[in-house]
Amino acid sequence: MSRKNAKVLVVEDEVLVRDMIAEELRDAGFQVIEAGDGEAAQGLLADPVDVLFTDIRLPGQVDGWAIAQFARSRRSPAAPRAAEVPGAIFMHKPYLPSDVIATIERLLGVPKAR
Repeated sequence: MSRKNAKVLVVEDEVLVRDMIAEELRDAGFQVIEAGDGEAAQGLLADPVDVLFTDIRLPGQVDGWAIAQFARSRRSPAAPRAAEVPGAIFMHKPYLPSDVIATIERLLGVPKAR
């Protein structure tokens, strides 16, 4: 999959952090959609995304783990255990945008630039 075909949902309640990572991902060539909380993210997941990049602690009733589980259930209804999100990658803040982009590329199998 190429970057330009990959849709990334960024879920982050801190506006400056969300704006920064979304802009970096767009500059790297990804299609980016954004949400500021879990409820909004769930609404955006009505359309499939290729990668979910979410904060864990979010305002409201839906945290990042719940969003990940919801997103996974939309792709594969048979999750082995509701408390787990197989294949998830956890990135500690502060993270470098270049690390986020490299991780997303690995997940999508995007060939490395030469």
